[in-house]
Amino acid sequence: MTLRRKLLILFTLIVFVCVAVVAWIISSLARRAFERANEERTVALVAQFRREFQRGGDDVSQRVQAIASSEFSTRLALALSRGVPDYAAYLSEAGNIAKSQQLDFLEFLDSDGTIISSAQWPAKYGYKDPSVPMGSVTSSSFLKQEELPDGRALGLCAIRKINIGDNPPLVLGCRRIDKDFLASLEVPAGTRVMFYQNLEPGFSPQLLIDASGPVQRSDQIAPIIQQIQQKHHEGSQLVHWSSNPAEDETVDTILLPGLDGRLLGILLVGNSRRPYVELRQRIGSTAFFAGFAGMLLAVALSGWAAARITRPVEKLAHAARQVAAGNWNTQVEVSTSDELGQLAESFNQMTRELLQQREHLLQAERVAAWRELARRLAHELKNPLFPLQLTVENLLRARQQSPAVFEEIFQESSSTLLAEIGNLKAIISRFSEFSKMPLPKFERTDLNEVVRKVARLFQSQLHAPGHPSIECRLELADSPVSVAGDPDLLHRALSNLVLNAMDAMPEGGMLTIRTKQGGHYAHIEVSDTGSGLTPEECERVFTPYYTSKTHGTGLGLAIVQSVISDHGGRITVRSEKGHGTTFDIELPLNEDKLQEDIVGHASGVVS
Repeated sequence: MTLRRKLLILFTLIVFVCVAVVAWIISSLARRAFERANEERTVALVAQFRREFQRGGDDVSQRVQAIASSEFSTRLALALSRGVPDYAAYLSEAGNIAKSQQLDFLEFLDSDGTIISSAQWPAKYGYKDPSVPMGSVTSSSFLKQEELPDGRALGLCAIRKINIGDNPPLVLGCRRIDKDFLASLEVPAGTRVMFYQNLEPGFSPQLLIDASGPVQRSDQIAPIIQQIQQKHHEGSQLVHWSSNPAEDETVDTILLPGLDGRLLGILLVGNSRRPYVELRQRIGSTAFFAGFAGMLLAVALSGWAAARITRPVEKLAHAARQVAAGNWNTQVEVSTSDELGQLAESFNQMTRELLQQREHLLQAERVAAWRELARRLAHELKNPLFPLQLTVENLLRARQQSPAVFEEIFQESSSTLLAEIGNLKAIISRFSEFSKMPLPKFERTDLNEVVRKVARLFQSQLHAPGHPSIECRLELADSPVSVAGDPDLLHRALSNLVLNAMDAMPEGGMLTIRTKQGGHYAHIEVSDTGSGLTPEECERVFTPYYTSKTHGTGLGLAIVQSVISDHGGRITVRSEKGHGTTFDIELPLNEDKLQEDIVGHASGVVS
């Protein structure tokens, strides 16, 4: 990374941190202020809803009082005081009066609680209503569970006496708590009211309503309801309606018990957090634009700093790259006398010394290379020359003896001479072969087929009589592994790896060859269960003329690496002493090479 980029990152990071810290402080202060304001607003809202609910109850009480003071109620009370009236005569009266007074439930009861007329269930006349407080008629409204033909419901009720006679009858009137009742409440903007009718144990989604009907996604409210049912304690909780935080609500609960103290309803006041989320988003947007402007400023400052500070450093870096590329004559212009100028002068001095040392190094490398080649040739040629010398000496001694002895030794020695001369020719051929490695001729090649041919080639040697058996297992990809390559060179490289694996298992073992393809590369793995290699041997195993064997030129794995490198691939080795060795060949698919060969062949045909 260049110094200019480092300065740019430094300035940008400073601006970013400053903007982030300021945005975090503002966001924290805004959140705390919002929470304080929200708490105050929630307290006010809860008090307001209590008053609204009480106002609804007072309205019901007034309507019931008006009914108790009406002419019909007076006639009904007089009729009851004269004896047992005909209840059937009043069957539909409660319904008519309830409509005129805009009440959902209305019942006329005698002093014993027997229903004289019912608006919501006319067939109940003559039955007693056990939920009516006969002992003491309350002056305030209360919550009551009402039985209906189609189920149960909750109503905000009031009860009044018709003060005529010794046993005055009662008027029980209620307004049903449903979506219409909730819609009649005055709700501030950003707030909504939900009501849960606690008519059965546990949570039932159909019992949770708001001003528009059943609450959608009511499962988010279920934990609040269940907690209240268990603890009977009012509180406030944050509800996440969706992944969008703007839809979150702070829900406060108000418990609504009946006359007997049993919890009949739960009023839930939802306060939207959208204003806070939008404020936080505005703060984030402002911070983003401020950060963007700061980054532009950082770019400008880094450009100015680069013109004053980094330009000499960039010249030095460019000169260093030229030296690394091989241009050791590079010199840097010294324009200042400060530390950078001294650094440039030191660089120039370094390149001059490098040129001198390079010449010495080249000469030393040439001498070392010739010495290594001479040592290898001497080592390889010395082994066959010694038996040649012994054979010739035996022939000379036999020549001085009888002709019969000479003839016998001559035949034996001739075979030895020819064998050792052939060995010398093979050694020279291997050295010559390594120096003249041909370039690959790319064509479409199935690596699975190459592996099968190599396995067939060595099948007889793997199970040679008199030698420990080596089992060969092929784990080939299900489909053809096709690459652009030279099948002959790949066959040769793979054969060298198989020979190397066989030499590593003199006591027998398992030879495994795998193929697979992933992405733009194909892989061949050759694994053995032989003696393995040390980490030092793994590092040097591909070095030409290096071998850990008693007999060998050290060229086999160097030839393999050369072939794989010419195909644009690479070969690696994994091994552990005593636990076998695995060679992994990674070959690119080389589709471009195949296209080039096709185009070149077509051009040759046209010409």
